[in-house]
Amino acid sequence: MYHLYILHSETSGKYYIGQTNNIDRRLEEHNSLSINSFTSKYRPWSLMISIPFENRSQAMKAEKYLKKKPRDFIRRVIADQDLQEYIVAKYQPPG
Repeated sequence: MYHLYILHSETSGKYYIGQTNNIDRRLEEHNSLSINSFTSKYRPWSLMISIPFENRSQAMKAEKYLKKKPRDFIRRVIADQDLQEYIVAKYQPPG
């Protein structure tokens, strides 16, 4: 199982979108491990949402889709269960 996740930095107001097979480990990495990365500059990060996918390929495609969307759309995804389900359905194979 893989997860598409959206993080939020309260201090900067920025969002970060990623995918992983271990959401707890990945959140810890964003908040502590990396030194010279995008996420290290805007700590601390809070997990806003995690959307499960069957495999990494699906999660990566959904990640790429969301990274092209404006901030208002990201906020809608966080708040709207129907929109989350739409994104999952969009990247699951038919059948």
